[in-house]
Amino acid sequence: MQKLGRVRALTPSKNLIVKAEKAPKIGSEVVDENLKVVGKVFDIIGPVAAPYAVVKPTVSEPTKLANKPVYLLLSKTKWSKK
Repeated sequence: MQKLGRVRALTPSKNLIVKAEKAPKIGSEVVDENLKVVGKVFDIIGPVAAPYAVVKPTVSEPTKLANKPVYLLLSKTKWSKK
């Protein structure tokens, strides 16, 4: 699990805006502190030095994630030792 950042806002179309520590890959799964999948990275916006991730939520009440940290679920291939 890698920290993505903190949820800063909820757009009118119900997407989450996350102040990212570094730009994630589009399509990456996003989880909360309980490892519950809350959405997927839909877009990256802002300057390269200070990116924001747009997350399309998969939870019924995305407003509950306001100002909370969210994390990236790392793919299993990164964990395997070859």
